[in-house]
Amino acid sequence: MTTSMNNMDLHDLGVAELAAQLAAGTVSSVEVTQHFLNRMAQHSGLGAFLAVDADVSLAQAKAADARLAAGERTPLLGVPLAHKDVFVTRDFPTTAGSKMLENYRSPFDATVVSRLGVQAGGAGMVTLGKLNCDEFAMGSGNENSAYKPVQNPWDTSRVPGGSSGGSAAAVAARLVPAATGTDTGGSIRQPASLTGITGIKPTYGRCSRYGMVAFASSLDQAGPMARSALDCALLLSAMAGPDPDRDSTSLDLPAFDYAADLIAASPARTGEQPLKGLRIGIPKEWMTGTWNREEAGQVTKKGASIDVFNAVYAALREFEKLGAKLVTITLPLTELSIPVYYVIAPAEASSNLSRFDGVRYGHRAAQYTDLTDMYKKSRSEGFGDEATRRIMIGTYVLSHGYYDAYYLKAQKIRRLIAQDFQTAFTQCDVIAGPVSPTVAWKIGEKGDDPVASYLADIYTLSSSLAGLPGMSVPAGFGAGGMPVGLQLIGNYFKEAQLLGAAHQFQLATDWHQKAPGVSA
Repeated sequence: MTTSMNNMDLHDLGVAELAAQLAAGTVSSVEVTQHFLNRMAQHSGLGAFLAVDADVSLAQAKAADARLAAGERTPLLGVPLAHKDVFVTRDFPTTAGSKMLENYRSPFDATVVSRLGVQAGGAGMVTLGKLNCDEFAMGSGNENSAYKPVQNPWDTSRVPGGSSGGSAAAVAARLVPAATGTDTGGSIRQPASLTGITGIKPTYGRCSRYGMVAFASSLDQAGPMARSALDCALLLSAMAGPDPDRDSTSLDLPAFDYAADLIAASPARTGEQPLKGLRIGIPKEWMTGTWNREEAGQVTKKGASIDVFNAVYAALREFEKLGAKLVTITLPLTELSIPVYYVIAPAEASSNLSRFDGVRYGHRAAQYTDLTDMYKKSRSEGFGDEATRRIMIGTYVLSHGYYDAYYLKAQKIRRLIAQDFQTAFTQCDVIAGPVSPTVAWKIGEKGDDPVASYLADIYTLSSSLAGLPGMSVPAGFGAGGMPVGLQLIGNYFKEAQLLGAAHQFQLATDWHQKAPGVSA
C-alpha cells in the first residue's frame, strides 16, 4: 500500500472509489479485505454479522488480485461486500436468521451471489460474510433474529429496521462498502431509511430468486444496499438479468448498465436544472398535509411524524431546484395495503416454510415418540414467535372455507392497488414520499405489539404488492438526530430513471455522506 493510501481510511471509500483505487493498483484487494475484516471484529457488538470466515474472504481477495494483475478491469473487481443471510452460499453457512437452519451449508451459491462473486463469470467481488436479518426475512426491526438483534449504529439503543437490518447497519457503520438485501414489503428501503444509506428494490423479477430462501414468493426481490445511488447502480448492473433455467419468475430482459449515465453526470452548476421535465407525484394519502410552503408540516395522525415530514418536504424542494415538478396524485387504496399484505405474505410463507419438517433438512428435535411428534417438536423448537405467528395466519387464510373470504379477496385488492399506481403514472414519472412514518424506534419498544411493527411498513407495502421498483435515499435527520429517507417509486423497469434522479439529488446534497460516530 502506498503512503497516500496509508493516510486514508479505506472504509471511508464507497464502492466506486474503492474500485478506482483497485484498478489503479494503489491498493490490493487483500489489503482492502483485511482492513474491513479488522473493522468487523472491532464493531462486532452491533450484531450485524452471523458468519465470518477470514480465510475464505482473503482467498477470494487473492483471486481478485490475480485477475487485476492479469490486466482485467471490471467495475467491481476486488471490492468487498457481504450478503444478507437469506442468500445461500457454499463457503458460508446460511441460517436465514433462524434456529431451523442453524449450521446449514448449501451445496450451491444463489444466482445473486455467483453473479457478484469472484468465480468465473462473476463480477469479482469479495464476500466478507453473512449478515444478520429477521428470521426468514419476517420483521421490521431486526429484532426477530433467532441469534441476536442488530443495533442501529446511529444510536445503539435503537433498531436498524428490517428485515435487512444487518445489511443496513453494516453499510452505515462502514463495516462493508455494500451489501445485498431482500425486499418483500419494504425490507431494503425501510432499514436503508432508518440507517441513512441508499437501497433499491428493483422491479419484481429483475434479479433472480434462485438460491434465496423463500418467504413470500410473489413478493420477494433482491437488491443492493450501499452509500450512494452510483454504488447501488454498479451492484444492480451485475445482479440483474434473466435466469430462466433456474427461476421461473425471472424476467426475460437483458442485463443493463445502470451506472454508465450516472458516471457521466456532473454536479449541476448554478441555474442548471438537470431534472427539468421530471414530474414527481406526491400521494395525498401518504402525507396528509399540504405542499403550500406557508402550511408545511401540518399533518394528521395518519401521516408521517412531523420530523419525517419536514425532512421529506425539504428534500422534495431540493428536487424542485433541480428542475423537477411536484404534482399531487392519489393512491386511494394505500390503507388497504397492510391487511392485503398480511394475508398474502403469511399465506405464501405458510406454504414455503412447510418444507422445514425435520425430515429432509433443517432442525430435528432430539427426542420424539413418532413421526407426528417429530414434526411438532422440530417446528416448535426451530421457528421463533414471529415466524410461527405468520405460519398460523397463513394456514388459516388458506384453509377450507376461508380461502375465498380472505386470500382470494386480498389478491383482487392487490390488483386494484397495482391499477392505482398505473393511473398515477399517467400524471407523473416518479412517486415520492416517506419510507417510514417515524425514525428508528427503541429496541424492544414494539416487542409486545406486532401490529405496531407492521404499521411501520405503510408506505412501502403498496409498491411491493404492485411489483414496482422503489428506493430509499438519505434525506436528512429527524428526532434524536436519527436518519430519514426519501422514497422514490418508479413504473415497471424504470430503475435507471430512479437511480438517475437519486444521483442528481446526491450530487446536490451530502446526506448520503453522513456517517454515525461508530464509523470513526
